[in-house]
Amino acid sequence: MPRNARGLTGQFVYHVFNHGNGRQKVFRTEEDYQFFIELMDKAKQIHPVKIFAHCLMPNHFHVVLQPEEAGDLSRWVHWLLTSHVHHHHLIHKTKGHLWQDRFRAFIIQEDAHFLSVMRFVEGNPVRKGLVESADQWPWSSHRENIGRKERRIVCPCPVELPPFWAEFVNSPILRTELSRLHACEWRQSPYGDPVWQFELCRKLGLESTIRPRGRPRKNGNGNENGGITGGLKWLRRNVP
Repeated sequence: MPRNARGLTGQFVYHVFNHGNGRQKVFRTEEDYQFFIELMDKAKQIHPVKIFAHCLMPNHFHVVLQPEEAGDLSRWVHWLLTSHVHHHHLIHKTKGHLWQDRFRAFIIQEDAHFLSVMRFVEGNPVRKGLVESADQWPWSSHRENIGRKERRIVCPCPVELPPFWAEFVNSPILRTELSRLHACEWRQSPYGDPVWQFELCRKLGLESTIRPRGRPRKNGNGNENGGITGGLKWLRRNVP
């Protein structure tokens, strides 16, 4: 399957994530988790990004961040993962591919959709049954964002977190919201209001990330239902 165009650029907020190669377990010990967090901090000093949230899971990671310039995101991830692989092989006496070859990322609209992604990231250990409350998982940004730990990795968010953030993160996410987030992860399509999403995809050349799969349907006149009007109609039909 051909790869989608990334449309990576500066100043947008992104959800970045990657899995271990073949979904293998990457973080085996507390030292593994801690070292990766220290690397994230060091990486953002070399390739400037603002980190708003992160969560390390046994076989993958999530980060919500904003690069200063277009190339900073790719350079940050490349430096982070390359440095981590060298260390992991040295410590665990392993070799070969550790991470999937290509990380995934999608742009987030800076409104309630941003809070939705933040909640999705920090609440991941709860949804996976690893802990009962997000503040029990030490390998995420949650404790920093609720003030239980001094800020070291994360920056103040562009959208203010509500005072009930801890309760909100621990509460269940609607299935429709999860489905749309997973779709954006898989297709690397921007996550936001449908009209904003469509216009941003057109601006950045990311139309393929929201285009329906398969042959376009035809309307009653035998014409393909395409163009901006057709795209917006499809978005309203398919995006909650």
